[in-house]
Amino acid sequence: MIILKRPIITEKSMKLAQQGLYTFEVDKNANKLQIGKMVADKFGVKVIGVKTINVKGEAKAQKRVRKTYQVSGFKKALVQVGKGQKIALFETPKEEKVTVTTAEGGPIKLKEKKDILGRIKVKIEKTAVGAAPTTQRKVITGK
Repeated sequence: MIILKRPIITEKSMKLAQQGLYTFEVDKNANKLQIGKMVADKFGVKVIGVKTINVKGEAKAQKRVRKTYQVSGFKKALVQVGKGQKIALFETPKEEKVTVTTAEGGPIKLKEKKDILGRIKVKIEKTAVGAAPTTQRKVITGK
């Protein structure tokens, strides 16, 4: 029997992960002791407590037809680990600072901004002293 099905990664679960509570979707027949033992074995952490929640399935409407169908529910477990211990699945990557220099060796300032759709706009401003004129260029990255 597979006890841990998948980690649940949402904004709320990421905030809870910073406090030491990690969220998993688990088998409906698993109890708290089995869930705690499985998390301790898989991730090498000390489990302090386990809270389980049965999430009810919801009725969804079909497109183009006036009928509904039932989505099956699942069981969610909040696992609290010891102080100072972390599970790597829930860690967010750190942003790296990159220093960009021109051919002459002068530094370039980078300004990052997110637009409405979540894409990152990078504005490059050349501040090198010398023959290179100051220009601005926009680069859109991401989807």
